[in-house]
Formats: sequence, C-alpha cells, structure tokens
Amino acid sequence: MFEALDKGILAIANVLYQPWCVPLILVAGGLFFTIRMRLMQFRLFKSACKIMFAKPETEGNISSFGALMVSTASRVGTGNIIGVSTAICLGGAGAIFWMWVTAFLGGATSFAESTLAQIYKKKNKDGSSFGGPAYYMQDALGQRWMGIIFSVLIIGIYAVGYNMLASYNLQSTFSVFGFYKEGVTPAVIGLILMVLFGVIILGGAKRLVKITELLVPIMGVLYVLVAILVIILNYRNVPAMFGNIFRSAFDFKAIFGGFSGSCIMYGVKRGLYSNEAGMGSAPNAAAQADVAHPAVQGLVQMLSVFIDTLLICSATALMCLSTNVVPSEELAGAAYVQASMHDALGTFGPIFIAVSMSLFAFTTLIGNYSYCEGCLEFIINRKPGKVELLIFRMAATLLVFLGAVASAGLVWDTADLLQALIVLVNMPSIVILSGKAKRCLDDYCRQLKTGKKPYFHAKDIGLNDKLDFWQ
Repeated sequence: MFEALDKGILAIANVLYQPWCVPLILVAGGLFFTIRMRLMQFRLFKSACKIMFAKPETEGNISSFGALMVSTASRVGTGNIIGVSTAICLGGAGAIFWMWVTAFLGGATSFAESTLAQIYKKKNKDGSSFGGPAYYMQDALGQRWMGIIFSVLIIGIYAVGYNMLASYNLQSTFSVFGFYKEGVTPAVIGLILMVLFGVIILGGAKRLVKITELLVPIMGVLYVLVAILVIILNYRNVPAMFGNIFRSAFDFKAIFGGFSGSCIMYGVKRGLYSNEAGMGSAPNAAAQADVAHPAVQGLVQMLSVFIDTLLICSATALMCLSTNVVPSEELAGAAYVQASMHDALGTFGPIFIAVSMSLFAFTTLIGNYSYCEGCLEFIINRKPGKVELLIFRMAATLLVFLGAVASAGLVWDTADLLQALIVLVNMPSIVILSGKAKRCLDDYCRQLKTGKKPYFHAKDIGLNDKLDFWQ
C-alpha cells in the first residue's frame, strides 16, 4: 500500500518540479524581488546584522532574535546534513552551486513575505502578536479561501512532511553503528523522539522560543567549526573540490539530458527544503516579533536564509567533498556524511554527526510544529478548545514516531510534493503584494538615513487597510 502511495506522490511531484513550474516560479520570483528591492541582500546585509539582537519594544514579548531562532530552528535541521548529502550523491557536486543561487535569490523573497506578515499581524489579548501568510491573503488580498488552503498545506508540510522526514533522517544516521537493527532501532529512536517532542509541545509557544534560542546558535556554531577543521585537514583537495562544483554546475548537456535528476533540480529541491524561502513558513514566526518597523523583521529573516544555506549547508557540502570519499547513489543520505566524517576524523566523526543530527532533528521538530497551531486556529476561525488542541498535539506526536519507521522514498517524496504545492499558493500572493513590501523597505531606508531609529506608521506609505498594529 505504501509503495503505491509513494508512486502516486512521486508522479505528481515530478510534474510540479518540471523546469516550467516550481523551479521557474522560485527563480523568477527571487529575481523579481532582488531587482525590485534593488539588491537588498548586498545593500542592507550590514544593517540586518546590526538589528538582529534588538530588544522587543515591550518587555516580555518575543524579540526579533527569538523569532529568528524559531524560523532558523525549522530551517536549520536534518536537511542541512542529509538533504545536502542526497543532493550531491544523486545530482552531483554542482547541486551545491544551484543551492547557493536559490539561497541568494531567496533572501529577497524571505524579506518580502516576512515584512508582509509583520504588517498584517494580529494582536493577542496580552498585547503580543501572531500571524503569517494566511492573514495577508485574507486581509490584503481579501481571499480567505486562499488562507485556508495555505494553512492546511502548512500543517501538512510541517506536522506530516518535514517532521516525519526529520525523524527518519535522525534514525538513519545511527545505521552505521553496530547496535543498529533494522526495524528495531528506528522504532526505539522514534519512540524516544516522540516522547521528548510530546513533553515539549505541551509547554506552549514561549517555551518553544526559549529552547530554540538556546540550542540553535550552539549547535550551528559547533557544527561549522568541526566542518572547517575537516576542510583544513583536507586542504590539498580544496582546489579540485571547487573545480568539481563549478564544472558540474555548468555541464548543461548532462543537465538538460535528464532535468529531473540534474544538479539544478536537486539544488532547487534541497535548497527549498533547507531555506524555505517563498514557502511562507518563516513569516509565521516573523509575525510574533515585537519590532518598531516591519522591515526590521524582514531583514532579520533574510539572514536566516543565509545562515541556513550559505553557512550550514555549505559546511556540510564542503566538509564532505573535501574528503577522499567519492559520492555515489548507494551512499545517498546519512551514509555519505558518515563515511566522509570517518575518513577525516576516524571513529569520532560518525559519533559527532549522530549527536549533531539529534540536536538538529529535535530543534527542527520544535520549530516546525510552532507554525501549526496558529494555522489550525485560522482554519476553524477561533481558538481551539483544550480537547481539540490535545488531539491535534497527540496526532503531531504520533507522526514523529511514524516518520522514524517509514521508508525513505515515502518521506522524501511527500515533503517534496507538499513544499511544491505551498510555493504555488504563497509566491503569487507575495508578488501581487510586493508593492507594499517595497514601500515599507523604502520607508525604513529613508528613516535610517536620518540617523534615527525607524518607526513605522501605515499611513506613511499610503496603507489604508484595517490593521491591528501600525495605525
């Protein structure tokens, strides 16, 4: 039954990932925002770094950095290790170049969607905020039905697709150890992960933020430092490694001979899975931040894309490609990373990857789930009751276990399909609303030039929509 389901999912996904569909939408959309925002990724990178640690406007609310860590926890995860390995083994080293391109263009896309989420965010009774793409689809476009479809897809991609995938990727990392037993070890790991996840999500959003604020920076820095060490140990291979990346990236005869399995396609697929720009996920976290200007959080969320792909994904790719292990289809996934680390660091390497994957997977599960309850509330148009919430959380917890014992094909293909569908809903929306994000950015830059802290008022950019904030 699961084999038939996987074949059906894969067939639909293959259509959506044809060059004229999702890849074109992502690349064209990223180019559109990059040009319209006048290369903001370069112009405002320094400014984004400066405001990243700004305190919330009201004490006790979620800071810009806190919201960044929630979205980064979702972005930085098992895909940065297993996803990159799969892309290299199946698409070639050139997939990394196209992953970089996707990330650079995605920075401007992420700014636009996160800024819009800030403009149209909603106010809780305690003065804090919430929101996301569902709300700018409803309030700015006047299309609540689009918001409902988007919310259903968000729950599908994060509670089902990505969380099952994170669970599967984690257990697969332990397959190189002697104690691993097919069918038994995945179930044990899935059970442990399910229990830990269930305990955490009962604590609510603020506990999620506190945990991710602590774990994400620590694990990210440690992982990059070890990757740099591996590259230094293999410095003689570095020139050939970069030559291989760029040669493979521009081998157009091979690329267009089989586009669905090419380095471009794997770069786009795994780049999207990794940084999520254009999917509308990060805006759900961005809307929670208490900032003085929507563009502030837009710029900070742009950094999350760079942290994820240009830093963490690149660390995995360069670490593996610098070793003497030759990537192959048989090594796709955890096996290639583990073999590369063993080649460089001996028995310590696989242990380090297993520990890293455990932290990456756990924070991914937490960050992913943080998007789901808000979308459930939007769908039913009210706060879910205690029983409804308990059932929802129990279902999400069970899915974590199921992901650990599912097949690789099913979890990867499900995630690919759902992320493609969500791009088809969100990208057209932010392109239509791009003028508002652009005016917001211009207002921020204009105030910044005066040397004063920018504050946003909707009327200053001619925005007359009914808003909970910024009036």
